[in-house]
Amino acid sequence: MMLELTMLAEVVEGRWRLGIGDPTLIGWVTVVAYLVAALGTFWAAWREPRTDNKHPNRPATFWLVLCALLVALGINKQLDLQTLVTEIGRDSIRAWGMYQQRREIQVGFILVVALICVAAVAGFFWFARRALRYRWLALLGTVFIFGFVLVRAASFHRVDAFLAARIGGMRWNWVLELGGISAVAVAAFRIARIRPPRPRSRRTEG
Repeated sequence: MMLELTMLAEVVEGRWRLGIGDPTLIGWVTVVAYLVAALGTFWAAWREPRTDNKHPNRPATFWLVLCALLVALGINKQLDLQTLVTEIGRDSIRAWGMYQQRREIQVGFILVVALICVAAVAGFFWFARRALRYRWLALLGTVFIFGFVLVRAASFHRVDAFLAARIGGMRWNWVLELGGISAVAVAAFRIARIRPPRPRSRRTEG
C-alpha cells in the first residue's frame, strides 16, 4: 500500500494550495542548508568572544536574530508564502476594481519590500559593528540572501528569466541564495569552533 506524503505548499493552475513548493533536489538541499546555517548561528551566539565584560554569559543578539531569520526562510522555502501573499493581493485588487493599476501597485509593493530589506541589512550592520572581525562574512551572506528575497519579490518576466539563467551550470537564484547561506554558515561555524576561555581560579587567602 502506497502512502501519500503530506505536502507543504504548491502552486496549481496559478493558485496557491497546501503542498510542496519546491520538491526538487536543490529545493530540499536549500532547506537543509538553511537549517544547518541556523544551527551554526545559534551555536555562534553563545560561543562568540564578547567585546565587553558587561554580560559575558549573554548570547549575542546578532546571531540569534540571524538564526530566527534563517529558520523562517527555510520553512518558507517549501511553504512558498510569498505566492500566497501575491495571490491574495491580486484578488483584492480585482475586488476593489483597481486591476488596471496593478503595475503601479506592484511597483509600490516592490519598493516597500526593498525598503524592508535595506532596513534589515542596516540593522544587521548596526548589531555587527562592534564585532566585524567575526561577523563580516555573515553580513556578506545576509546581503546575498536579502538580495535574493528582493529579486524574487519583483516577479517580473525579465527578473524570472535572469534567475533561470545559468552561470557555469548554476542558476543565478542558486548562486544568490545558496551562496548567501554558505557564507553565513562558514562564519558561524568558525566561531563555534572557538574554545571558550577557561575560568580563572580564585586564589585562596592565606
